[in-house]
Amino acid sequence: MNMEKVFPVFAAAFAVIYILAVQYNWALLTYHPKIGEWGWLAEPAKNGPPMYWYGWLVTSTFGATAVSLLSWPLVRRWSAQLWIGWMVPLVVIFIFVYLFRGFFVR
Repeated sequence: MNMEKVFPVFAAAFAVIYILAVQYNWALLTYHPKIGEWGWLAEPAKNGPPMYWYGWLVTSTFGATAVSLLSWPLVRRWSAQLWIGWMVPLVVIFIFVYLFRGFFVR
């Protein structure tokens, strides 16, 4: 199995899904650190601010894995496109800098 062709697709899909998960709060898990409790999906605050980051990572990992598996029949015939594994995450970094520009520029 030639997995080096699927890894760039996973990286690109993870980056895109992660930015969507953050923007629209598609968290599969929520952690409430003050009370030490986990919950399914994006839950509202319970006695302190919730942490959605873990849920965003799980959402992105599952989504990127699904995209990679679905793309496998297509990419196994292509030559390895390593640039997609670097270019899309770099673009996502710039999108995050733009979205959070208020934290960087006052």
